[in-house]
Amino acid sequence: MKQKFTNIFLEFTSSEKNAGLVLIVCTIISLILANSSFSNEYIHFWHQFLSFSFLSLELNFPLEHWINDGLMTIFFFMVGLEIERELYEGELHPIKNAILPIVAAIGGMLMPAFIYILINFNSPTVKGFGIPMATDIAFSLAVLSLVSNRIPFALKVLLTALAIIDDLGSIFVIAFFYGQSIQWNYLLASLGIFLILLIFNRLKIHRITPYLLLGLPMWYCMLQSGIHATLSGVLLAFALPFKKGENNPSIRMQEMLHIPVGFLILPLFTFANTAIPIKTEFIGNLLEKHSLGIGLGLFLGKPLGIFLSTYALVKLNIVRLPEKVSWYKIWSMGVVAGIGFTMSIFVTHLAFTDEVLIQSAKLMILIGSALSGITAYLMFLRSKRI
Repeated sequence: MKQKFTNIFLEFTSSEKNAGLVLIVCTIISLILANSSFSNEYIHFWHQFLSFSFLSLELNFPLEHWINDGLMTIFFFMVGLEIERELYEGELHPIKNAILPIVAAIGGMLMPAFIYILINFNSPTVKGFGIPMATDIAFSLAVLSLVSNRIPFALKVLLTALAIIDDLGSIFVIAFFYGQSIQWNYLLASLGIFLILLIFNRLKIHRITPYLLLGLPMWYCMLQSGIHATLSGVLLAFALPFKKGENNPSIRMQEMLHIPVGFLILPLFTFANTAIPIKTEFIGNLLEKHSLGIGLGLFLGKPLGIFLSTYALVKLNIVRLPEKVSWYKIWSMGVVAGIGFTMSIFVTHLAFTDEVLIQSAKLMILIGSALSGITAYLMFLRSKRI
């Protein structure tokens, strides 16, 4: 069983690494198209409205909205499955193994948020504090893959666990700080469906189909509730049974989703959300408080928070550093964790409504993430081969 989960972890990191390389290419292509002679057509494509009717329900949203609130729910579903696996039999089980990545992840979220709030204090843009808190696991592992012969396996495990906990923290931040006015009837309906799914779990119903069928109305009710619809994906993941043995519904679902999420959903998200024309007004806003908070939060706050929280744990004799992992590598890992692409862009749309703020924030996310990735790569090149 242990060997199986080791193999799953290796497959996961390989898939995420490759997905990260694909996202880098997609980002470059998207930015080129958004600033080419086809710019207007390309940007309009992602903002055209698409209607969907089912029974008496009528949904009419821009394509970008369908991707961010619809397809990204599947991404969050997979994230939830990964968190569930880590808690049951992965690197976060038993709980003593989770102390280091949990505390490092918390430090890596709180410090960027603190830096952002400090810069944006008493400003309307302070609500963007959640933007620099996230780590993009796909991009981070893609960077590590370029220097894999200098990265101890324990550090890859630590970064993966940290990023997964980071995602969970981002989910809570979205739920508590970026919801709209709550429509309690829809929220209670969504939670009621979740309760039914939990009963299915307790009744040991291991077929995936009933969970997916009820997941759709749960998503719709969450969408209408004012709390972000993607959270329904996480709830569905935790409702899905996780049982020991070969026929594990949660593991099977996770394995099924890796390719479509990594090579279809996230690339679509990337294209839709990096269609950024490089205009003077957007560039000028890179020195505004919200942009500086994002850039410094990602590039400085992430490594500082991760390093200080890890250092405190070790000095208090609560944990030990993993084998072959030095303090230099911990700081380097913190720098690579400053790549906040997917979640950061996602939170940007929840934090701001002004188009200039959104686009300048996205530009700074790209700049901060690129600086973090390049710096981490150069830092790891200076370390010894494993």
